[in-house]
Amino acid sequence: MTRVLMLSWEYPPLIEGGLARHVKKLSEALPGCGVELHVLTRADERSTGEEQEREGVIVHRVCQPRRPHELGPFVTWVERMNADLLAAGVELGDHYRFDLVHGHDWLVAVACEHLADRFRAPLAMTIHATEYGRHQGWVAEHPQSHIHAVESWIVGRADHVIACSHYMLGHLIDVFDRDERSISVIPNGIDSEDLAHVEDLELLRAGYAAPNERMLLLVGRLVYEKGFQLALAALPRLLERLPDLRVVVAGSGPHEASLRAQARDLGLLERVRFLGWIGDDVLHALYRVADLCVVPSIYEPFGLVALEAMASGCPCVVADTGGLREVVPHEEVGLRFTASDPVSLAEMVERLLTDDALRGRLVAEAASHVRGFDWNDIAGRTAALYRELVAGRV
Repeated sequence: MTRVLMLSWEYPPLIEGGLARHVKKLSEALPGCGVELHVLTRADERSTGEEQEREGVIVHRVCQPRRPHELGPFVTWVERMNADLLAAGVELGDHYRFDLVHGHDWLVAVACEHLADRFRAPLAMTIHATEYGRHQGWVAEHPQSHIHAVESWIVGRADHVIACSHYMLGHLIDVFDRDERSISVIPNGIDSEDLAHVEDLELLRAGYAAPNERMLLLVGRLVYEKGFQLALAALPRLLERLPDLRVVVAGSGPHEASLRAQARDLGLLERVRFLGWIGDDVLHALYRVADLCVVPSIYEPFGLVALEAMASGCPCVVADTGGLREVVPHEEVGLRFTASDPVSLAEMVERLLTDDALRGRLVAEAASHVRGFDWNDIAGRTAALYRELVAGRV
């Protein structure tokens, strides 16, 4: 059995974004693939630092102060977190012999590198997104320059890199000059059982839209690169053609105030409802009651929201960019609009909401398509990569 130490800056119940869910699902599927998995992560002020075993995964938490929201202080906070994770990892290494270290993103890069060296073990890094991509190449000034430098260093240092899409594979090669032979594409996954338990759907929908209205859903962290401003810009045109449209925005983030101001300036406050952060149960129910989910990202390495929506029977309109092209094959399981173009977005939304036959076909095809993103299969591919790295074959 391969013993692996996995590092992540977030792990449920501490959730900052999609990375926590990815690490949890992957972790829980790996023991069934011959991996003894230890997850080293942080605890916040609501959690304990005690070791816990959940779903066959041994989770070790290191207590940390509340993270700052401003990016400059956050970078300093990340450096302190890495020092604490490293100290905890060294102590774990006194009790266990780890065959491999697997880290997720730049946030744990320093601790991962030092621990892999100390254990004389291979280092695998999953790069979920890059600062270069998030900022469209504008990484010349601090703190973006610091984050980009850390990413460049750890992508070069890792023995092997995992990318979530072929788009990200090309991105890592272009931005960091990484050899394609040392990168594996292993996608994110979906667990349909997580989306299955939904109650009182009619009551939930009634809180957002009348029976004769149509409900458009936007989900994700409210940051510029998610493109929610494009969806709002498309709404005046859409409302001229579809006056019964209601929009629900589920998520929080630093761009929220700007989006609310945009909605106000466009006279959309009566049609757009901002929910802020919501738990998974409510989110999964929203997918089921919405008529359409729009993913208008400017930069999107994968596109988990689209995958979740399709698995819930909610048709999608997504930007023709990044990993979304792989998650949503155009006109097979969803529709794609020209990225960063509100007019194109509006046209595709109108097309989908006014063509019942198209909607039905896309929903049916999507139900089959999402089965290709099964966590057990993804864990099996990851475990096979671990074994090859430990054996020195890649």
